Amino acid sequence: MTIAQLMAQIRGQMATKLTERNKKATELNELRAQDAPDEAKVTELRAAKDALDGELDAMQERVKSLEEEQARDDAADRLQREVAPGAARPPAYDQVARVGAEARTYRPDQDRNGKKFLWDVTRAHANGDYEARERLDRHMAEERVERAQYLQRATGTGNFTGLTVPQYLTDMYAPATAAVRPFADEACTPHELPESGMTVEISRITTASSVALQANQNDAASETNMDDTPLSIPVQTAAGQQTISRQAIDRGTGIDDVTLQDLFKRYATTLDSTLITQATTGLSAIAQAVAYTDASPTAAELYPKILNANANVEAALLAQAMPTHVTMHSRRWNWLQSQVSSTWPFISQPSIPTQAGGVNTGAGYGKGVRGVLPNGMLVIVDNNIATNLGAGTNEDEIYVTPKDECHLWEDPNAPLYIRAEQVKAANLGVLLVVYGYFAYTFGRYTNGMGKVGGTGLVAPTF
Repeated sequence: MTIAQLMAQIRGQMATKLTERNKKATELNELRAQDAPDEAKVTELRAAKDALDGELDAMQERVKSLEEEQARDDAADRLQREVAPGAARPPAYDQVARVGAEARTYRPDQDRNGKKFLWDVTRAHANGDYEARERLDRHMAEERVERAQYLQRATGTGNFTGLTVPQYLTDMYAPATAAVRPFADEACTPHELPESGMTVEISRITTASSVALQANQNDAASETNMDDTPLSIPVQTAAGQQTISRQAIDRGTGIDDVTLQDLFKRYATTLDSTLITQATTGLSAIAQAVAYTDASPTAAELYPKILNANANVEAALLAQAMPTHVTMHSRRWNWLQSQVSSTWPFISQPSIPTQAGGVNTGAGYGKGVRGVLPNGMLVIVDNNIATNLGAGTNEDEIYVTPKDECHLWEDPNAPLYIRAEQVKAANLGVLLVVYGYFAYTFGRYTNGMGKVGGTGLVAPTF
């Protein structure tokens, strides 16, 4: 590897480290802005940021050292040409082959919001623009070199082929989509999706070994052969679409950050909603139900039902996992906060030490944990929870889950794929479709999830 290649490699690593460092700094600033920040978390984030600063400093020193080495080599080459005037003249720069770091076709310094990328996607399809197609082909060639494993998934198992969205655009718009997948981000254990295949296979122990007391000396020890059953988890495709007018394509208005944000949000919402509401395998479908029947519900009456669901999950999992999160709709969380007895509120507010049945962290929607219940379980607010359940189609549910048993497989860095269809040509519109692959399961253990539902969870009155 040449010095130039080494410097390009290190600078690429520095860019990744710098992004991670800035993310830690943002989290630290947000945490310090709270009225009562978690000092242990502050210390942890500061230590992580300092460690990244140290790595960046070392990388800068390495680049500086390589630059100095390159300068010495260049000086030696010049000196050699001066002392050997009869030497053959080297070939021109553009007449030799060389290996180096070529700039990407779509990059943040030239196409910050993805406008150029979307222009090319739409114009190559709608107009047959040769130059746009050439740039897209070059982009996909770059993807094959740098992210070849994702290209295999982009082709799918049928004819649903597409283009990978540039990674810097995925990174830029990811924070804007966090608010539409709170359960997936906060209450699930993330895994990397396998590079191939349309199912994820994991083992589930169905017959455990046994241990028993030995009634008499030399009696045979208890023996039960362990048995497992494969749990096949399908890899699913989440897709979202957006129609862009021909005028926007031709005149370049309204197809950059707004369009990408909308597409990313559609994708994220579908994924999170699927985890919660999908028939048969979704959280609502497999969770062990606790009925809360009450014509005049109160927070004090609801809380024991949550503990009932917690007890059911704990009994099912024992030492395998503990319930960690309670996920509810925003209307239910705000209703809990509205519950005030004659002397104290059910949910205490930030920096207000009162007798209470829980604590509100003061975080906004999609910004992480919203509260803590008296038994230590963390509250997640997610509006992908259905609110049309029950006989009156006006009930929601509350879910009690262990994070260690909520498994979500996604592509690393969540790359998405995009393609254009001119199905609305008569309306002068081009349909953009984004899609990605994921798999999930809550079913490793029977009754490993819990939920509370019933007439006590109808639309609240404030």
